[in-house]
Parts: sequence; C-alpha cells; structure tokens
Amino acid sequence: MSEWMFERDAIRTFRFVRCAFDAQTGIARLVYAFDDGPELVETVTVPGAPFDLDDARAAAAGQALRLLHLVAGVSYYKAAVPADIRIEAYEIDADTAAFLETVYLNGLGEFAYRNGLDLRGRIRFPANAQAGVPAPALGLRGHALVAIGGGKDSLVSIEALRGAGVEQTVTWIGGSQLIAACAAHTGLPTLNIGRQLASQLFEYNRLGAWNGHIPVTAVNSAILAFAAVLLGVDQVVFSNERSASYGSIIIADDGSVTGEVNHQWSKGWAFESALGDWLQRHVAADLRYYSLLRPLSELAVARQFARVSRYDAHFSSCNRNFHILGERPTSRWCGVCPKCHFVFLALAPFMPKPRLVGIIGRNLLDDPAQTAGFDALLEYQDHKPFECVGEGRESRAAMAALAQRPEWREDALVERFRREIGPQLDAADLRIEPLLVIDDQHRIPPALWQTLRGQFAS
Repeated sequence: MSEWMFERDAIRTFRFVRCAFDAQTGIARLVYAFDDGPELVETVTVPGAPFDLDDARAAAAGQALRLLHLVAGVSYYKAAVPADIRIEAYEIDADTAAFLETVYLNGLGEFAYRNGLDLRGRIRFPANAQAGVPAPALGLRGHALVAIGGGKDSLVSIEALRGAGVEQTVTWIGGSQLIAACAAHTGLPTLNIGRQLASQLFEYNRLGAWNGHIPVTAVNSAILAFAAVLLGVDQVVFSNERSASYGSIIIADDGSVTGEVNHQWSKGWAFESALGDWLQRHVAADLRYYSLLRPLSELAVARQFARVSRYDAHFSSCNRNFHILGERPTSRWCGVCPKCHFVFLALAPFMPKPRLVGIIGRNLLDDPAQTAGFDALLEYQDHKPFECVGEGRESRAAMAALAQRPEWREDALVERFRREIGPQLDAADLRIEPLLVIDDQHRIPPALWQTLRGQFAS
C-alpha cells in the first residue's frame, strides 16, 4: 500500500481514535487521525503521579478525559475541516454533541472568517449514547486551580482569592519562562501541566493545511478540569472579564454590517456557562468552573490591577513577545501589538504616568506611528483587532478620560483624539463611570462573591 500523504482537499473524515490515561505516570494520550492516515498522538502530563483514584473519581476522570480528547481535537480537525466526524472508542450523548458543535463552530469563527470558509451546518458530532444519570458529588476539597497567563487579569484574580482566604494553586500549561517567573512571584503553590502536540501537525501545515486561530481557552479549560478531578479539588478558575463576550463587528465595503467574529469566544460568557453546566452534569456535581472577573469590564480589571504594584516588573500581556521570545524572556512588551496598545490605554486612567511608562518602557500614546493600532481599538475607521482586547467603547472612554488630564492631553494620540475623533462622538457615551459598574452575570460561588463584590465595586 502506498504511503499516506496529507492532501487537505481530498480528506473526507476526521477520527477521534481513542484516549487513555496512565495514573502511574500522569500522562494522558489523545489519539486522532484523518481518513486512514497515521495516528496523531497528543500528550498531556499532569504532575503529581501516581494518582490513587477511587471508583467514583476514576469514572469522573474518564468523563473529563473524553471531554479533553474531544475539545483538544479542534487543533487537528481545523487542518482539513472534513464534513465526516467519527468517534471510535466511545459514544457521546446529544447534550455533549450539541456542546461540541457550539464550541467548534464559534471557537473557529475567526479561523473560518480569515480563510473564507463557511462552517455552518458542516460540523456534526455523532450522538449515539443515551443520556446518563446526572454526575454525583465527589466530595472534592475546597481548593482552586487558577489559570495564569502572565498578564494582569489572572494576577487580579490570584490576589482577590488570596485576600478572600481561598486556597489556590497557580496553574499553567506549557513551557513559557515568562509565565513560570510570574507564577513564582506570587509565592503560591504552582502546577505546570505539559502539553505536547502531535508532531505531524506541523508537517501538515507545511503541506497546505488550513491554519489559524483555535479556541485555546476551551482546550486549556478542559485540561484544568481534568487535572482538578485527578487532584480532588473543587474549583477551576479563569480570569475572563465580561468584555470577552463581545467580538469584532465586520463591515463590508459598502458599509453594511456582515457579522460579528469573536477572537476570544472561548473566553466569553456563552462558553463559560455551557462548559460549567456540562461539567456539573457529566463529571462532578461539586466541580465549579468559573471566571472570577466575569462581572467586570476590562477597565474595571485595570483599576483593580493598578492598586497593586508587586507585579509591575513581572507581568506581561504582550502576545507577540510570548511567541517571539520562547525560552528567552528578555523583554516583556513589544510596544506595537494590539495587546500592548490596549493594556497601556486601559491602565493609563488609573495609574500614575511615570509608573505606566516605566512598566511598558515608553509612552505609546505619544508615538504617531502607533495611530492605526489605536484607531482599531477605538473602532475608528476600522474594526476591533482580532486579539483579547476590550470593547471599543472602553477604549474610547479611556481616551476621553486622558484627554481631560494635563499630564496626558498633549501626547500625540490623545491630542489627536481630542481634536479629531472626540468631537464626532456623543459625550454621554464617553463617560468611564458606567463601564466600571459590576455585572450580575457570573458563576462565582455565592459566598465568595459576597466577600469580593464590595472590593470589585470600589
């Protein structure tokens, strides 16, 4: 038989072959394939082995492992997006199939838009199993696995949980030295989970696979949920604010709105609520998945972060530098990407100017070369960037606030906003105070929220 070759447009089937976990080593193996091609094996390694699981927790871990297998498959499925999806080693019910279809369709929204693909009606997971009985409570201990990405948001969550007396382990996936250094600076217990993608994926990319953004937070959430069951803890905590639920409005050449694409859909409320409910129905009734910052806007998060200076020299929200530096974190801010632009703008109303310029390394708002980047944040003659940044109205309100302050108003981009953009906008829509109001849509445990609400509102 001739050797199988990856030919994107000839592929008809994506197969979830099997998944397995070795409790002695802590290694999970997730296996996929296209058509009758070679097996694609991804591994996830959870520190703490060997794991001694009773029957109930072993069953819950099995359910969480299958979810991880199915969600992580998006990294491989996207290479060819075939219409036929098969699950070979186990069956899923209609509830799980519907959840996965939502995750794949919306989580691949930016990927589909950039590649000119229409995935609506194409993604169908086979539902063959009958709905099972609701998952029981496992008696998980009160402890939070808190995802850290090295940026301001997770640090706000970590300090809020610390202040509320919640036991926590700072957790991340992969080998970033930037994240590891930031996690170490918290002084809390840490957990670094390993994830190794199947090596063939990079060869498939070279051979013309479809490529682009995937719902990384969905994958990371499934990994942490699996780890939580193994470790016997009852909370998986992320730090996604309410602004993450809003995408980029796509405008056609004729000026009409053609749709919305949310780069950070798996950081939004729709995903959080769907996954949290699924985990409690299928894995453990006492496993809580939530974002501690969901009630807050990006500006409200920035206000909270500005109150603590201990991380000024350690945090970074710059995605570009995480990609470029790899194992050599010599600089935390590139100063030219959308994340750098937005973090600078969001912190400026709440932080002394010398402190902010010292963190980023220069004054981004006094650099005319950065005009286009900030215009995109403002949604002025452009749509919001495909990045994890706040809403356009937040950026406009922050810029309007700076335009009233003597230390900022003469900087090139602030002065331009005051002269050119601000007069075109309704002053009532530029007030920052309404954007700092706390929202009631969240999954935070009631007792914890009662403790934190006053802090977050002030």
